[in-house]
Amino acid sequence: MQDRSLWVMIIHAVVLAFAALTSFAYLTLMERKVLARLQHRVGPNQAGPNGYLQPLADAVKLMFKEDIMPSTADKWVFTIAPILATIPAIVIFAVIPLGPDLIVFGERIPLAFASLNIGLLYFLAVTSIGVYGITLAGWASNNKYSMLGGVRSAAQMISYELAFGLSVLVPVMLTASRSADGFGSLDLVQMVNAQAGTWLGFIPKWFVFTPTGFVAFFLFLIAATAEVTRAPFDLVEAEQELVGGYATEYSSMKFALFFMAEYMKLIAMSGFAATMFLGGWRFPYLEDIAGNWGALVGFVVIAAKIFFFLFLSIWVRASLPRIRYDKLMDFGWKRLLPVSLATVVATAVIVVLTNPL
Repeated sequence: MQDRSLWVMIIHAVVLAFAALTSFAYLTLMERKVLARLQHRVGPNQAGPNGYLQPLADAVKLMFKEDIMPSTADKWVFTIAPILATIPAIVIFAVIPLGPDLIVFGERIPLAFASLNIGLLYFLAVTSIGVYGITLAGWASNNKYSMLGGVRSAAQMISYELAFGLSVLVPVMLTASRSADGFGSLDLVQMVNAQAGTWLGFIPKWFVFTPTGFVAFFLFLIAATAEVTRAPFDLVEAEQELVGGYATEYSSMKFALFFMAEYMKLIAMSGFAATMFLGGWRFPYLEDIAGNWGALVGFVVIAAKIFFFLFLSIWVRASLPRIRYDKLMDFGWKRLLPVSLATVVATAVIVVLTNPL
Protein backbone atom coordinates (compact mmCIF):
# COMPACT_ATOMS: atom_id res chain seq x y z
CA MET A 1 0.00 0.00 0.00
CA GLN A 2 2.83 2.35 0.89
CA ASP A 3 4.63 1.55 -2.39
CA ARG A 4 1.46 2.29 -4.35
CA SER A 5 1.04 5.63 -2.58
CA LEU A 6 4.65 6.47 -3.44
CA TRP A 7 4.05 5.70 -7.12
CA VAL A 8 0.86 7.76 -7.08
CA MET A 9 2.83 10.68 -5.62
CA ILE A 10 5.58 10.35 -8.25
CA ILE A 11 3.09 10.17 -11.14
CA HIS A 12 1.19 13.11 -9.64
CA ALA A 13 4.40 15.20 -9.50
CA VAL A 14 5.37 14.30 -13.09
CA VAL A 15 1.91 15.18 -14.42
CA LEU A 16 1.90 18.46 -12.47
CA ALA A 17 5.36 19.44 -13.79
CA PHE A 18 4.41 18.53 -17.36
CA ALA A 19 1.14 20.48 -17.15
CA ALA A 20 2.90 23.55 -15.70
CA LEU A 21 5.63 23.55 -18.36
CA THR A 22 3.13 23.00 -21.18
CA SER A 23 0.92 25.79 -19.85
CA PHE A 24 3.90 28.15 -19.77
CA ALA A 25 4.88 27.30 -23.34
CA TYR A 26 1.44 27.90 -24.78
CA LEU A 27 0.81 30.98 -22.63
CA THR A 28 3.63 32.66 -24.57
CA LEU A 29 1.88 31.74 -27.82
CA MET A 30 -1.48 32.91 -26.48
CA GLU A 31 0.03 36.23 -25.44
CA ARG A 32 1.62 36.81 -28.84
CA LYS A 33 -1.60 35.88 -30.65
CA VAL A 34 -3.82 38.06 -28.45
CA LEU A 35 -1.43 41.03 -28.57
CA ALA A 36 -1.25 40.70 -32.35
CA ARG A 37 -5.05 40.69 -32.60
CA LEU A 38 -5.38 43.71 -30.32
CA GLN A 39 -2.73 45.58 -32.33
CA HIS A 40 -4.18 44.56 -35.73
CA ARG A 41 -1.25 42.31 -36.60
CA VAL A 42 -1.07 38.69 -37.71
CA GLY A 43 1.18 37.24 -35.01
CA PRO A 44 3.14 33.97 -35.25
CA ASN A 45 1.67 31.80 -38.02
CA GLN A 46 4.56 29.98 -39.71
CA ALA A 47 5.70 27.27 -37.27
CA GLY A 48 3.14 24.49 -37.70
CA PRO A 49 -0.57 24.87 -38.42
CA ASN A 50 -1.56 28.46 -37.62
CA GLY A 51 1.66 28.87 -35.62
CA TYR A 52 0.80 26.32 -32.91
CA LEU A 53 4.34 24.89 -32.92
CA GLN A 54 5.91 28.29 -32.26
CA PRO A 55 6.70 27.50 -28.56
CA LEU A 56 8.57 24.36 -29.66
CA ALA A 57 10.48 26.34 -32.29
CA ASP A 58 11.40 28.98 -29.69
CA ALA A 59 12.62 26.32 -27.26
CA VAL A 60 14.82 24.67 -29.90
CA LYS A 61 16.21 28.06 -30.95
CA LEU A 62 17.13 28.99 -27.38
CA MET A 63 18.72 25.61 -26.68
CA PHE A 64 21.09 25.99 -29.64
CA LYS A 65 22.01 29.63 -29.01
CA GLU A 66 25.44 30.37 -27.57
CA ASP A 67 25.53 30.69 -23.80
CA ILE A 68 27.65 33.80 -23.26
CA MET A 69 29.30 34.37 -19.89
CA PRO A 70 30.51 37.97 -19.27
CA SER A 71 34.18 38.02 -18.33
CA THR A 72 33.54 40.29 -15.33
CA ALA A 73 30.56 38.34 -13.98
CA ASP A 74 30.55 36.25 -10.81
CA LYS A 75 30.30 32.96 -12.67
CA TRP A 76 28.77 30.75 -9.96
CA VAL A 77 26.11 33.24 -8.89
CA PHE A 78 25.46 34.19 -12.53
CA THR A 79 24.74 30.52 -13.30
CA ILE A 80 22.68 29.76 -10.19
CA ALA A 81 20.47 32.89 -10.33
CA PRO A 82 18.11 31.65 -13.12
CA ILE A 83 17.60 28.39 -11.22
CA LEU A 84 16.81 30.25 -7.99
CA ALA A 85 14.24 32.33 -9.87
CA THR A 86 12.60 29.31 -11.53
CA ILE A 87 12.30 26.82 -8.66
CA PRO A 88 9.83 28.90 -6.56
CA ALA A 89 7.71 29.51 -9.67
CA ILE A 90 7.38 25.74 -10.17
CA VAL A 91 6.88 24.54 -6.58
CA ILE A 92 4.14 27.11 -5.94
CA PHE A 93 1.81 24.96 -8.09
CA ALA A 94 1.92 22.20 -5.47
CA VAL A 95 -0.86 23.67 -3.30
CA ILE A 96 -3.31 24.89 -5.96
CA PRO A 97 -6.45 22.69 -5.73
CA LEU A 98 -7.62 21.99 -9.27
CA GLY A 99 -10.79 20.11 -8.42
CA PRO A 100 -12.36 17.61 -6.01
CA ASP A 101 -10.58 14.32 -5.36
CA LEU A 102 -10.22 11.68 -8.06
CA ILE A 103 -10.81 7.99 -7.31
CA VAL A 104 -8.40 5.75 -9.26
CA PHE A 105 -8.37 2.01 -8.48
CA GLY A 106 -9.80 2.75 -5.06
CA GLU A 107 -7.06 5.29 -4.31
CA ARG A 108 -8.24 8.80 -3.46
CA ILE A 109 -6.05 11.31 -5.32
CA PRO A 110 -6.41 15.00 -4.42
CA LEU A 111 -6.06 17.36 -7.38
CA ALA A 112 -3.48 19.33 -5.42
CA PHE A 113 -0.05 17.75 -5.13
CA ALA A 114 0.39 18.94 -1.53
CA SER A 115 -2.95 19.38 0.23
CA LEU A 116 -1.56 21.42 3.14
CA ASN A 117 -3.54 22.96 5.97
CA ILE A 118 -1.16 25.93 5.67
CA GLY A 119 -1.46 26.22 1.89
CA LEU A 120 -1.93 29.99 1.93
CA LEU A 121 1.12 30.49 4.16
CA TYR A 122 3.14 28.28 1.79
CA PHE A 123 1.94 30.41 -1.12
CA LEU A 124 3.03 33.67 0.54
CA ALA A 125 6.40 32.23 1.57
CA VAL A 126 7.27 30.83 -1.86
CA THR A 127 6.21 33.94 -3.78
CA SER A 128 8.37 36.13 -1.54
CA ILE A 129 11.61 34.20 -2.15
CA GLY A 130 11.42 34.45 -5.94
CA VAL A 131 12.99 37.92 -5.78
CA TYR A 132 16.34 36.46 -4.69
CA GLY A 133 17.08 34.97 -8.11
CA ILE A 134 16.38 38.24 -9.92
CA THR A 135 18.38 40.33 -7.44
CA LEU A 136 21.36 37.96 -7.59
CA ALA A 137 21.20 37.99 -11.40
CA GLY A 138 21.48 41.76 -11.41
CA TRP A 139 24.38 41.75 -8.96
CA ALA A 140 26.31 38.84 -10.53
CA SER A 141 26.18 40.34 -14.05
CA ASN A 142 28.46 43.22 -12.99
CA ASN A 143 26.49 45.51 -15.28
CA LYS A 144 24.90 48.81 -14.23
CA TYR A 145 21.66 48.15 -16.12
CA SER A 146 21.35 44.65 -14.67
CA MET A 147 22.08 45.92 -11.17
CA LEU A 148 19.45 48.65 -11.42
CA GLY A 149 16.94 46.06 -12.65
CA GLY A 150 17.73 43.80 -9.69
CA VAL A 151 17.42 46.64 -7.17
CA ARG A 152 14.13 47.76 -8.72
CA SER A 153 12.84 44.21 -8.51
CA ALA A 154 13.65 43.90 -4.81
CA ALA A 155 12.14 47.30 -3.96
CA GLN A 156 9.00 46.67 -6.02
CA MET A 157 8.29 43.21 -4.66
CA ILE A 158 8.91 44.21 -1.03
CA SER A 159 6.68 47.29 -1.42
CA TYR A 160 3.74 45.38 -2.89
CA GLU A 161 4.20 42.30 -0.69
CA LEU A 162 2.49 44.14 2.17
CA ALA A 163 -0.69 44.97 0.27
CA PHE A 164 -0.54 41.51 -1.31
CA GLY A 165 -0.45 39.79 2.09
CA LEU A 166 -3.22 41.95 3.53
CA SER A 167 -5.51 41.29 0.57
CA VAL A 168 -5.38 37.51 1.10
CA LEU A 169 -6.34 37.92 4.78
CA VAL A 170 -9.84 38.86 3.66
CA PRO A 171 -10.69 35.37 2.26
CA VAL A 172 -9.32 33.85 5.48
CA MET A 173 -11.71 35.94 7.59
CA LEU A 174 -14.63 35.32 5.24
CA THR A 175 -13.93 31.58 5.51
CA ALA A 176 -14.14 31.95 9.31
CA SER A 177 -17.53 33.68 9.00
CA ARG A 178 -18.91 30.65 7.13
CA SER A 179 -17.30 27.86 9.16
CA ALA A 180 -19.11 25.96 11.88
CA ASP A 181 -16.45 26.62 14.53
CA GLY A 182 -15.96 30.28 13.60
CA PHE A 183 -12.27 29.87 12.86
CA GLY A 184 -10.53 30.87 9.65
CA SER A 185 -8.30 28.53 7.70
CA LEU A 186 -5.14 28.71 5.62
CA ASP A 187 -6.24 25.55 3.79
CA LEU A 188 -7.15 26.48 0.20
CA VAL A 189 -9.55 23.53 -0.12
CA GLN A 190 -11.53 24.80 2.88
CA MET A 191 -11.64 28.25 1.28
CA VAL A 192 -13.13 26.72 -1.87
CA ASN A 193 -15.67 24.73 0.16
CA ALA A 194 -16.66 27.89 2.06
CA GLN A 195 -17.75 29.39 -1.29
CA ALA A 196 -20.21 26.59 -2.10
CA GLY A 197 -23.86 27.35 -2.80
CA THR A 198 -25.75 30.39 -4.07
CA TRP A 199 -27.70 33.43 -2.91
CA LEU A 200 -31.25 33.76 -4.29
CA GLY A 201 -30.68 30.56 -6.24
CA PHE A 202 -28.39 32.01 -8.90
CA ILE A 203 -25.69 34.31 -7.38
CA PRO A 204 -22.61 32.24 -6.43
CA LYS A 205 -21.43 32.59 -2.83
CA TRP A 206 -17.96 33.48 -4.07
CA PHE A 207 -15.99 35.89 -1.91
CA VAL A 208 -15.73 38.35 -4.80
CA PHE A 209 -19.48 38.97 -4.45
CA THR A 210 -19.12 40.20 -0.85
CA PRO A 211 -18.53 43.94 -0.22
CA THR A 212 -15.00 43.71 1.22
CA GLY A 213 -14.15 40.62 -0.83
CA PHE A 214 -14.81 42.61 -4.00
CA VAL A 215 -12.34 45.31 -2.91
CA ALA A 216 -9.77 42.73 -1.76
CA PHE A 217 -10.08 40.97 -5.12
CA PHE A 218 -8.99 44.07 -7.03
CA LEU A 219 -6.27 44.83 -4.49
CA PHE A 220 -4.97 41.28 -5.00
CA LEU A 221 -4.98 41.66 -8.79
CA ILE A 222 -3.02 44.92 -8.63
CA ALA A 223 -0.49 43.63 -6.10
CA ALA A 224 -0.10 40.31 -7.94
CA THR A 225 0.60 42.16 -11.20
CA ALA A 226 3.36 44.10 -9.44
CA GLU A 227 4.69 40.90 -7.83
CA VAL A 228 4.99 39.19 -11.21
CA THR A 229 6.44 42.43 -12.70
CA ARG A 230 3.90 42.47 -15.51
CA ALA A 231 2.81 45.58 -17.42
CA PRO A 232 2.10 48.29 -16.40
CA PHE A 233 4.45 47.45 -13.49
CA ASP A 234 7.28 45.98 -15.59
CA LEU A 235 9.82 48.59 -14.44
CA VAL A 236 12.32 45.79 -13.74
CA GLU A 237 12.97 45.27 -17.45
CA ALA A 238 12.05 48.67 -18.89
CA GLU A 239 13.76 48.59 -22.29
CA GLN A 240 13.93 52.36 -22.72
CA GLU A 241 15.74 52.79 -19.40
CA LEU A 242 17.51 49.53 -18.55
CA VAL A 243 17.95 47.71 -21.91
CA GLY A 244 16.92 44.23 -20.70
CA GLY A 245 17.04 44.93 -16.96
CA TYR A 246 18.37 42.10 -14.80
CA ALA A 247 18.49 39.78 -17.85
CA THR A 248 20.64 42.10 -20.01
CA GLU A 249 23.72 39.85 -19.89
CA TYR A 250 21.84 36.54 -20.16
CA SER A 251 21.38 34.45 -23.29
CA SER A 252 20.32 30.95 -24.37
CA MET A 253 18.45 28.81 -21.80
CA LYS A 254 19.49 30.95 -18.83
CA PHE A 255 17.59 33.82 -20.44
CA ALA A 256 14.62 31.51 -21.07
CA LEU A 257 14.51 30.38 -17.43
CA PHE A 258 13.81 33.91 -16.19
CA PHE A 259 10.86 34.34 -18.49
CA MET A 260 9.62 30.84 -17.74
CA ALA A 261 9.59 31.87 -14.06
CA GLU A 262 7.64 35.05 -14.87
CA TYR A 263 4.96 33.29 -16.91
CA MET A 264 4.62 30.39 -14.48
CA LYS A 265 4.18 32.83 -11.59
CA LEU A 266 1.49 34.55 -13.65
CA ILE A 267 -0.35 31.23 -14.11
CA ALA A 268 0.02 30.45 -10.39
CA MET A 269 -1.29 33.89 -9.37
CA SER A 270 -4.27 33.36 -11.66
CA GLY A 271 -4.90 30.00 -10.01
CA PHE A 272 -4.81 31.51 -6.53
CA ALA A 273 -7.08 34.39 -7.54
CA ALA A 274 -9.60 31.88 -8.90
CA THR A 275 -9.30 29.75 -5.75
CA MET A 276 -9.57 32.48 -3.12
CA PHE A 277 -12.10 34.82 -4.73
CA LEU A 278 -13.99 33.01 -7.53
CA GLY A 279 -14.83 29.74 -5.82
CA GLY A 280 -12.06 27.59 -7.29
CA TRP A 281 -13.56 24.62 -9.10
CA ARG A 282 -17.10 25.44 -7.91
CA PHE A 283 -19.81 26.77 -10.20
CA PRO A 284 -23.60 26.98 -9.65
CA TYR A 285 -25.53 23.86 -10.70
CA LEU A 286 -22.30 21.96 -11.49
CA GLU A 287 -21.23 21.31 -7.90
CA ASP A 288 -23.51 18.30 -7.37
CA ILE A 289 -21.91 16.14 -10.08
CA ALA A 290 -20.41 13.22 -8.19
CA GLY A 291 -17.43 10.96 -8.79
CA ASN A 292 -14.71 11.41 -11.35
CA TRP A 293 -17.05 13.28 -13.69
CA GLY A 294 -17.39 15.92 -10.99
CA ALA A 295 -13.60 16.14 -10.72
CA LEU A 296 -13.33 16.55 -14.50
CA VAL A 297 -16.00 19.27 -14.57
CA GLY A 298 -14.34 21.03 -11.63
CA PHE A 299 -10.98 20.98 -13.42
CA VAL A 300 -12.55 22.50 -16.55
CA VAL A 301 -14.24 25.21 -14.44
CA ILE A 302 -11.06 26.33 -12.67
CA ALA A 303 -9.08 26.11 -15.93
CA ALA A 304 -11.62 28.48 -17.53
CA LYS A 305 -11.26 30.91 -14.60
CA ILE A 306 -7.45 30.80 -14.88
CA PHE A 307 -7.73 31.42 -18.62
CA PHE A 308 -9.89 34.48 -17.90
CA PHE A 309 -7.21 35.97 -15.62
CA LEU A 310 -4.45 35.24 -18.13
CA PHE A 311 -6.43 36.95 -20.89
CA LEU A 312 -7.07 39.91 -18.57
CA SER A 313 -3.32 40.23 -17.90
CA ILE A 314 -2.55 40.23 -21.62
CA TRP A 315 -5.32 42.76 -22.26
CA VAL A 316 -3.89 45.07 -19.57
CA ARG A 317 -0.42 44.76 -21.13
CA ALA A 318 -1.79 45.80 -24.52
CA SER A 319 -3.83 48.69 -23.11
CA LEU A 320 -1.90 50.45 -20.34
CA PRO A 321 1.44 52.29 -20.57
CA ARG A 322 4.27 51.62 -18.15
CA ILE A 323 4.13 53.96 -15.18
CA ARG A 324 7.09 55.90 -13.81
CA TYR A 325 9.12 54.23 -11.06
CA ASP A 326 8.55 56.91 -8.41
CA LYS A 327 4.81 56.77 -9.10
CA LEU A 328 4.91 52.99 -8.73
CA MET A 329 6.43 53.30 -5.25
CA ASP A 330 4.09 56.14 -4.32
CA PHE A 331 1.04 54.14 -5.38
CA GLY A 332 2.14 51.06 -3.45
CA TRP A 333 2.94 52.74 -0.14
CA LYS A 334 0.55 55.72 -0.03
CA ARG A 335 -2.55 54.31 -1.72
CA LEU A 336 -2.62 50.54 -2.05
CA LEU A 337 -1.32 49.74 1.46
CA PRO A 338 -3.77 52.02 3.38
CA VAL A 339 -6.74 50.75 1.33
CA SER A 340 -5.66 47.14 1.96
CA LEU A 341 -5.39 47.77 5.70
CA ALA A 342 -8.79 49.48 5.78
CA THR A 343 -10.33 46.55 3.88
CA VAL A 344 -8.96 44.05 6.41
CA VAL A 345 -10.31 46.12 9.33
CA ALA A 346 -13.71 46.49 7.65
CA THR A 347 -13.87 42.74 7.00
CA ALA A 348 -13.02 41.99 10.63
CA VAL A 349 -15.77 44.34 11.85
CA ILE A 350 -18.36 42.81 9.49
CA VAL A 351 -17.40 39.25 10.48
CA VAL A 352 -17.67 40.07 14.21
CA LEU A 353 -21.02 41.86 13.82
CA THR A 354 -22.60 39.16 11.65
CA ASN A 355 -21.18 36.23 13.64
CA PRO A 356 -21.30 37.22 17.33
CA LEU A 357 -19.72 34.81 19.81
